[in-house]
Amino acid sequence: MLTLHPALRDKIVAHARADHPDEACGVIAGPAGQDRPERFIPMLNAQRSPTFYEFDSMELLRVWREMDDRDEEPAVIYHSHTATEAYPSRTDISYANEPGAHYVLVSTRDPDMVEFRSFRIVDGTVTEEEVRITDDPPGAPDGPGLE
Repeated sequence: MLTLHPALRDKIVAHARADHPDEACGVIAGPAGQDRPERFIPMLNAQRSPTFYEFDSMELLRVWREMDDRDEEPAVIYHSHTATEAYPSRTDISYANEPGAHYVLVSTRDPDMVEFRSFRIVDGTVTEEEVRITDDPPGAPDGPGLE
């Protein structure tokens, strides 16, 4: 289960809508080994495409080094789909290389609706998981990331 503070969910949705008609992408970092999403990091879609996303390689290197320096890891890797449902494509599945991360997809195909889903993708296998939105601050008992 992905447990997420509503402000983080809102930031993901806002980023997806702001970048529409292109796909948006980014990461939410959290303390290493704790499955606790805390720090929102919007990233550039180097492809600037409505059907595909790719992290900019230099930005990706900088963000991953920064997370390493802060003893963090990618708790959430997110992107948007602009014309299809929020479900991982074959390409999304083939690029999923963080088995501990929650892969969040947001569909911006309907501007009046929020389609927000989370998946675990391990060795090409996609498993949808429940998303729990809570106001508890990160690190609080029963707060985000604590199950």
